[in-house]
Amino acid sequence: MSLGPFAVSESLTMGVELELQLVSLSDFDLVPASPDMLDLLARAPFPGNVTPEITQSMIEINSSVHTGHDALLAQLREIRDTLLAAGDRLNVGVCGGGTHAFQQWSERRIFAKPRFKEVSQLYGYLAKQFTVFGQHVHIGCRSGDEAMYLLHALNRYVPHFIALSGSSPFLQGADTSFQSARLNSVFAFPLSGRAPFLLSWDAFAEAYFEKMAGTGIVKSMKDFYWDLRPKPEYGTIELRVCDTPLSVERAASLACYLQALCSYLLAGNEPPPREDDYLVYNYNRFQACRFGLDGTLVHPQRHEQVLLRDDILATLRRLEPHYEALGSGAALERMRRDIELGSDADYLRAAFREGGSREAVVDAALERFREDQPAWA
Repeated sequence: MSLGPFAVSESLTMGVELELQLVSLSDFDLVPASPDMLDLLARAPFPGNVTPEITQSMIEINSSVHTGHDALLAQLREIRDTLLAAGDRLNVGVCGGGTHAFQQWSERRIFAKPRFKEVSQLYGYLAKQFTVFGQHVHIGCRSGDEAMYLLHALNRYVPHFIALSGSSPFLQGADTSFQSARLNSVFAFPLSGRAPFLLSWDAFAEAYFEKMAGTGIVKSMKDFYWDLRPKPEYGTIELRVCDTPLSVERAASLACYLQALCSYLLAGNEPPPREDDYLVYNYNRFQACRFGLDGTLVHPQRHEQVLLRDDILATLRRLEPHYEALGSGAALERMRRDIELGSDADYLRAAFREGGSREAVVDAALERFREDQPAWA
């Protein structure tokens, strides 16, 4: 089995995927409403793309391909408003967040799609436990070699995205003490983690993928749950570590942060990646999941320790000219403001303290998703 050629895309274009929660407005639990929601949305043009996810309490939306922040955010807002209008007709709430605060995985229903049934049969209860919600970001690449370079050059920045997007502090009714508990569910899958350290597309496609396919373990790139993976059919790399933010504004700023980082790395501003960079990878990723912006990052080459918040702010300063060249200066200012305000996980914990219940947490997420969030909110 062969992956085939790597499709050529315009470099640094971007697209966003968001997995979203479908919530009962009577008890704030998840509700298996995706078949009804998808049927309703199919009756009129949709501003992006909407598809089912593995359980019926989820849907996924996809943006079009974009080059800058403003157009991406405008489309995400239009998609959000379309979803909310459909949800209002069905009496179903829609929100972000990496996990639902109190849903029980055993109550979920697998969506009737052949691939989802196959995954459920293979992974058992893990498939229903995979009712977690992430943001994926695609960045266009001019070649497979460029994709493999970025895949590994970005390794030290993966904790940044975990910390910036953390929105899953609660799981099965308990405060997990994590900023991103969602990723612990992803790590349970045997083909999760990181891609093998190969820097050429031919080596990856022939020396690695064909051998893996020959074992019968994988059939396509969809079978890999890596933090970053190439998508040859789109001509992109795909970042998969982010929790779904509570607002589309934060989702757009995260996408533009990845776009600016890729621009910076392709300009040759850092030494080439090494396999030894991954010695600290799992530790750094854990720190970001557990402590978010207050976690500690070990630089993979200098072995210096720095707070994630400080490392992100220093990186944003280096990226300023790249943001401006990409026409996404507004995303830079929003990112700085989001860091000052704190994470979505902090916001949800504050909602629990003020409301005194897990239902109040879900209600706060529903309200956050519904309203435009200006940079000063």
